[in-house]
Amino acid sequence: MYQTVISAEDVTALHSDLSNLVAWSKEWQMLFNDKKCKVMHMGYNNVQVEYVMYDVKLDCVSDEKYLGVIVSDDLQSGKQCDKAMKKAN
Repeated sequence: MYQTVISAEDVTALHSDLSNLVAWSKEWQMLFNDKKCKVMHMGYNNVQVEYVMYDVKLDCVSDEKYLGVIVSDDLQSGKQCDKAMKKAN
């Protein structure tokens, strides 16, 4: 799930979307693994808000591996390049 968060209304909307997603997963008995769900705050002016799924606070990360690519909160490719360099050596 991705949402641009600039104001308090955006935070409320994201909380609502997350709650709706959790309600849907419970209704259809397709629960998400909350240990694998993470929050990444991207950008410089992002409001650092905590998010909850199944009454568990989601971990906040600065980078995450997704389909073999390391995505960082500053969208720099340094960590991906360092990993490739270490693998090549």
